[in-house]
Amino acid sequence: MKTADFDFDLPEDRIALRPAEPRDSARLLVVKDGDLADHVISDLPDFLRPGDALVFNDTRVIPARLSGVRERIGPEGETLTVEVEATLHHRDAPDVWSAFMKPGKRIKVGDHIRFGTTSDAACDLGRLDATVAAKHDDGLITLKFDLAGPVLDDAIRDVGVMPLPPYIAAKRPEDDRDRSDYQTVFAEHDGSVAAPTAGLHFTPRLLDAIRARGVTTHAVTLHVGAGTFLPVKADDTAEHKMHSEWGEVSAETAAALNAVHANGGRIVCVGTTSLRLLESATTSEGEIRPFHGDTAIFITPGYAFRAVDVLMTNFHLPKSTLFMLVSAFAGLDTMKAAYAHAIADGYRFYSYGDGSLLHRQTLT
Repeated sequence: MKTADFDFDLPEDRIALRPAEPRDSARLLVVKDGDLADHVISDLPDFLRPGDALVFNDTRVIPARLSGVRERIGPEGETLTVEVEATLHHRDAPDVWSAFMKPGKRIKVGDHIRFGTTSDAACDLGRLDATVAAKHDDGLITLKFDLAGPVLDDAIRDVGVMPLPPYIAAKRPEDDRDRSDYQTVFAEHDGSVAAPTAGLHFTPRLLDAIRARGVTTHAVTLHVGAGTFLPVKADDTAEHKMHSEWGEVSAETAAALNAVHANGGRIVCVGTTSLRLLESATTSEGEIRPFHGDTAIFITPGYAFRAVDVLMTNFHLPKSTLFMLVSAFAGLDTMKAAYAHAIADGYRFYSYGDGSLLHRQTLT
């Protein structure tokens, strides 16, 4: 399909810069069989059935945006410096991360990077050093740090900031409030550089109401990479390459979800991240299996869903892989109509915005 098929116009004032307070007071657009209904997130239990399973992503966002200085020895032995920024993407080893960097074209293999300082810094306190180990055709740069394991994790927390999406970061700086706002109540395992944003709507009160409804809750882990922010540059979706992300579905969770389907219940995913992971873990016969590793699954219209029956998700960017995914799930025409309704009715978009509850389209 053409990438242009997934385009739409979104007014700038629809982009949410802060989440709703309280979180479960955000709006919820329920989409089922082409029908649209306006609700709020706290109404979610009304659309779930006893015996359903709610699946969420328990990844934790790390402060993965690092600023620093590239140092290189010049032709006369002088130190040449350029201020740089890295957004960590995927952990490749205890001391190695792949990252997207700015200005990427000025980075070369062998460059020394000092994060946590700038060219005019008065001291080097909180500094974190890395060496550029490789550059790749997909824009990623491999960074080998001078620290490893938990010590590196602590250093990243010290010098990094929360990696707010570009459409928010362009309008305001990251602040202390984002350290909590950009984290779900499910967050447990460090590793994401972007929040699984549908989960941002949940509160302990809402989870209690869902469980009281007879719905079981289950955690999977998908560490969201910085590739989620990248636009689709190819004119044809078949030419787009997804960046891989690491995920895990435990044997216990896989067995529990298979039992839900066997007993007639539905699998309701909180967010596209948990959906992509479950679909990666599911066989063509519909059996969810334990999963541990990378996935680069790219879902577009025509994909036959194997595991997921209902999807709760936020409103996504035009021409993004996520809008393509929801169009595959609920139907492109249905999603274009749903987004047009949301825009006209003042719904708030993107990471800190409102939510939608999508029922999988019935294919004939």
